Amino acid sequence: MTLSPVLKWLSCPFAVFALIALTSFLALTAALSAELALGLEPCILCIYQRIPFAAALLFSLSGLALCKGRPGRRKSLALKGLLFSNAFVFLINSIIAAYHTGVERHWWRSMFEGCAVPNLSDEPQTLLENILSAPSARCDEIPWADPLFGLSMANYNVLLCLGLFGLCLAAALMIRPRSGGSPQP
Repeated sequence: MTLSPVLKWLSCPFAVFALIALTSFLALTAALSAELALGLEPCILCIYQRIPFAAALLFSLSGLALCKGRPGRRKSLALKGLLFSNAFVFLINSIIAAYHTGVERHWWRSMFEGCAVPNLSDEPQTLLENILSAPSARCDEIPWADPLFGLSMANYNVLLCLGLFGLCLAAALMIRPRSGGSPQP
């Protein structure tokens, strides 16, 4: 396969923003469906991983709206800025998801309250209070893992966000600001 069709696609900001918007929307829809339809309670780290997808969706919708305007240097720079913003958002989300993966796999303890195993050496009354005040979902338990690879939703989120980070970065680097011309190379 030649690289030319991939480069041509990456150089079309409208196509890239459309894919990012669709992917972000589907990720948020999948998370809410797992919660509402399948009854999987999200932990605080699961909730935090939704925020970057919402931001990426907003950046992408802004980019799609901007693609409709007249070509020019300012438009090219704005599109590039939105793509770099999306890249940053997906990098942050991959870091959150990687941290969540480590908590799920018990590689390290969570620094967020309610995510870690309560201290069992406390007095019985304190232990009972900790259990009753804890959120219903814990970050250090895997509520769902695919049967084929054993990967959790946080594991898949790491992979998805790293891929989207690379896509946004590559697309942003493809845009060459021109005066009066289109933002494509």
